[in-house]
Amino acid sequence: MNDFINKWILNATYGNLIILALGIIVIWIVVRLFQKRGVLLIRDNDLKYRAKKLSSFTGYFLTIILILVIYSNKLAGFTIALGVAGAGIALALQEVIASFAGWLAIMFGGFFKTGDRVQLSGIKGDVIDIGVLRTTLMEIGEWVDGDLYNGRIVRIANSFVFKAPVFNYSADFPFLWDEIKIPVQYGSDYLAAKELFLKIAIETAGDLTQQSKAKWSKLVNKYLLENAQTEPMVSVIANDNWVEFTIRYVVNYKRRRLTKNELFLKILTESQKPTYNIKFASATFQLVGMPDVNVNLKH
Repeated sequence: MNDFINKWILNATYGNLIILALGIIVIWIVVRLFQKRGVLLIRDNDLKYRAKKLSSFTGYFLTIILILVIYSNKLAGFTIALGVAGAGIALALQEVIASFAGWLAIMFGGFFKTGDRVQLSGIKGDVIDIGVLRTTLMEIGEWVDGDLYNGRIVRIANSFVFKAPVFNYSADFPFLWDEIKIPVQYGSDYLAAKELFLKIAIETAGDLTQQSKAKWSKLVNKYLLENAQTEPMVSVIANDNWVEFTIRYVVNYKRRRLTKNELFLKILTESQKPTYNIKFASATFQLVGMPDVNVNLKH
């Protein structure tokens, strides 16, 4: 028994290893318990996600600190060597370091959070995970029309936050201004068309007016912005081919495609009723005349 104690416990090398192993086990038991039970007390999903990520980062950080404390006397002689090697490592891993710095900026700078719809480095999608080095998106668009998932998962290095713009569709103002254009033939009842289109826009997207106005008021208090019209509106211009009506409205960023579909269906259905003199225009070509053609047949 004494030999076992002297050999494994009192021996500095083995004793440090045992202390290190026990310390790591205790650290990660506490981290796992917090992730399984502690986060249940947090109701907000975004805060819950951040708490899990932060607890994992804390576990790694405490593990490194424990190693440095236990082996501090052995690391003293390597200070100069580590300083020289550190410059080379920083140069070789500059993209990794930039991605880690980008992760800190994302987590604490308010660029975006999980669940937000963003455009990063030209790629649009919903944020499904924010890792230490990469952000993961469920992509939308590309070969799929509209803001619909295409099934492709994209991982982007976090260093992009220092190199390219970050477009957030759902941060402080989870609404977008969208519009559709309706070409109407000359000779139609323009006033009736404008009234009908405005009525349909209010019925379809008017319920978001007060919600979007309240959100916009908060933005005006937070940033240097002017008041904006959130009610649906219809504008008219005349060009060489037809009279073009533009319906502008506010829509939830996840319902752009559905709202356009509903608007077009109602407009097409209502405009065909006999009470309205509304005819839609299309690009056509008219031949106004042909020159005389003389044909000589030689036998």
